[in-house]
Amino acid sequence: MAHELIALIAQYGLLVVFFNVLVEQAGAPVPAVPTLIVAGALAASDRLLLPGVVLAALAACLLSDTAWYLAGRRFGAGVMRTLCRISLSPDSCVKQSELRFERWRGRMLLVAKFVPGLSTVAPPLVGAMGLRAGAFVLLDGLGSLLWAGAAVGLGYAFADEVDRVLAAIERAGTVALEALFALLLLYIAAKWWQRHRLLTALRMARISVDELNEAIAAGQNPVVVDVRSSASRLLDGRVIPGALLADLEGVHVALADVPRDRELVIYCSCPNEVSAAKAAQLLMSLGYRHVRPLQGGLDAWDAAGYTLEHLPGAAPAGRGGALVAPSLRV
Repeated sequence: MAHELIALIAQYGLLVVFFNVLVEQAGAPVPAVPTLIVAGALAASDRLLLPGVVLAALAACLLSDTAWYLAGRRFGAGVMRTLCRISLSPDSCVKQSELRFERWRGRMLLVAKFVPGLSTVAPPLVGAMGLRAGAFVLLDGLGSLLWAGAAVGLGYAFADEVDRVLAAIERAGTVALEALFALLLLYIAAKWWQRHRLLTALRMARISVDELNEAIAAGQNPVVVDVRSSASRLLDGRVIPGALLADLEGVHVALADVPRDRELVIYCSCPNEVSAAKAAQLLMSLGYRHVRPLQGGLDAWDAAGYTLEHLPGAAPAGRGGALVAPSLRV
């Protein structure tokens, strides 16, 4: 099996590297680092050209990442919500990417490929945030070159060790491949169980958008709280009129002067209202007695046709989720 893998990469070389990296960067769970390491080891024995391997990986990264970047530019918040829905870690992938964007801006592309879960999310996020195309190509190209160069260089520097590992896998036969496949299934199962436990823990009474609208119209004046991150609000400037803006981590501080018996409605724009439910849990633990997440969040409110306001300087997202984000510096 090891010799077959080496023969495959040696025979088709750059094509294998290119397509493996392309599908991984597109979001498929097909790791490309092992292929790059083997290709680097083959380059050390002159069976592949080292510059060709790195350039093939770089071209695949730029092709896939540019497609995600353009999707982010075109569809904005809709792309980010889709990525969050299909993630095994609901809300965390996009949320963490938004936090990194707030800190690093476009420079996050330099390290995105080294951070699990960030590689696929970063290109559409910076596209939706309005990073200029030239800056994107430069930063994404440098980040991709660092990532591919590190993996290929590792294989090149430790070519003998790579050969020994592949030989050991071959001696183990199909047992080794079955073990690797079983580990992959266990990882997916563990992530699914983590997601299931999170959503189960966050089950609580929701308030529908119709109920909230009726309460506002009746003068009940519930305190409506937007717990999206500031980067998310920059990406999507829609807000429910009169909503209090507070990050998830600081929502208890923002509500410090609100009486514990006031009715609170928390909303976000993430699947299953994960952030809103987390905020509601926190507030209830602090003694707030009437706290409910908004079912369907901001998108459900917008889809129902209720009034929205738009934050100044933020991107105006339409009902379909598409937006034209403001141009941002690196």
